[in-house]
Amino acid sequence: MNNESPEFKKSLGLLDATMLVAGSMIGSGIFIVSSDIARHTGSAGWLMVVWLIAGFMTLTAALSYGELSAMFPRAGGQYIYLKEAYSPLVSFTFGWTFFAVIHTATIAAVGVAFSKFTAYLFPILDEDVILWSLGTYEISYAQVLAIAVIFLLTFINTLGVQNGKSIQTIITLLKLLSLVLLVGFGFWAFDSDVWQQNWGTADTWKLQNLSKEGFYTDYTVMGALGALSAALVGALFSSDSWHTSSAVAGEIKNPKRNIGLSLALGTMIVTVVYLLTNLMYTGVLPLSEMAAAPKDRVAMVAAQEIFGPVGITILAIMIMVSTFGCNNGLILAGARIYYSMAQDGLFFKKTGELNKNSVPAYALWFQGIVAALWCLTGRYGDLLDMITCVVVIFYMLCIIGVFILRRKRPDIPRPYRAFGYPVLPAIYILMGLSFIVLLVIYKPQFTWPGIGITLAGIPLYYLIKKKNQVI
Repeated sequence: MNNESPEFKKSLGLLDATMLVAGSMIGSGIFIVSSDIARHTGSAGWLMVVWLIAGFMTLTAALSYGELSAMFPRAGGQYIYLKEAYSPLVSFTFGWTFFAVIHTATIAAVGVAFSKFTAYLFPILDEDVILWSLGTYEISYAQVLAIAVIFLLTFINTLGVQNGKSIQTIITLLKLLSLVLLVGFGFWAFDSDVWQQNWGTADTWKLQNLSKEGFYTDYTVMGALGALSAALVGALFSSDSWHTSSAVAGEIKNPKRNIGLSLALGTMIVTVVYLLTNLMYTGVLPLSEMAAAPKDRVAMVAAQEIFGPVGITILAIMIMVSTFGCNNGLILAGARIYYSMAQDGLFFKKTGELNKNSVPAYALWFQGIVAALWCLTGRYGDLLDMITCVVVIFYMLCIIGVFILRRKRPDIPRPYRAFGYPVLPAIYILMGLSFIVLLVIYKPQFTWPGIGITLAGIPLYYLIKKKNQVI
């Protein structure tokens, strides 16, 4: 399997890799989750603290991954890092969870988000408009459009990485520009009374519960910890998929330099944009209005304040562009992990082959089909909540792997060493562990199912191992 014909093409430069990172991070989350965070925190100060924590964790993880990517500049990203630091069992467990829920369900969720906001322009595509029903099971036009978009982007990416990268770079630049313009117009429409209400009172830094009806209630100490961890779920999800450039290492020019640099640049750009966007929200909307936004679409409410009635149309187009580009990046990167698993004999053999355009077409289509099935279930949103803590667990394992490999493999050249090592990686590990423990305690319904799906990969690994008898 190691004699690949054809081989991956080095087609992605630093700009392309950075836009892959930024574009995969920015989907629909930044336009929605601040409403839920506002309810959990009940103050502008703590709203920003949650986003600062998420940004710090994401950037710290990216800087640590830079060392791993420079050591192992091969397709597969996290799968490769976990295999080198631990064992094939650990890396397979990650790959299994990535395939079963983490990545395919994310693609489905982003696809349906595209459809939901397209419905603002074409109401027939609303998720409540049913195309077909059988008893209690229903399929909406939104689900069908989501599947069509997933298949379209999958097909485009089978034509070569050049096509995928062109879409990704252009769309990401467009959505970054549109977000910057939204923030700019938001500050132009700045309301001093709203700002004073959010930032000039004694409650600015008070952590409390804020209901959709506008009622505040104080937390106990333990309740406050649970609320903070729940608020972080949305912020971390909105900042996820920052590692996509590491998965396509085989197609990046000068990967030992550009992968780590793209991770750092992409996460920094998105973190700054996210912080400015949330700061803008607090200058346009009272916190109670953020918390009560219909279907949590806080950006829609803000756009109406900034632009008037036309604001909904402007935001709908922005989110359509954003989610389309986000899914392109997710689809492009994810297939490379299944390709690497197949190279190790741990996934379907065909997914380890490249087509005439030097891309893993079978892996792309297999991923697309499973994502489409998630679209049809309608349960992707619940599952994304369930695996949030699992995602952080694997990030922690990779960062712990930096410490392990420094002792285990000191001989491997490290063109880049993790910034702030060992302090920053250690802080991430402590923060990640605290987040996981709090979720397990206070949100067990969101954690144990995800952990169960991950653990199911262990017997599956041994079944495959027994069948292949080569591992």
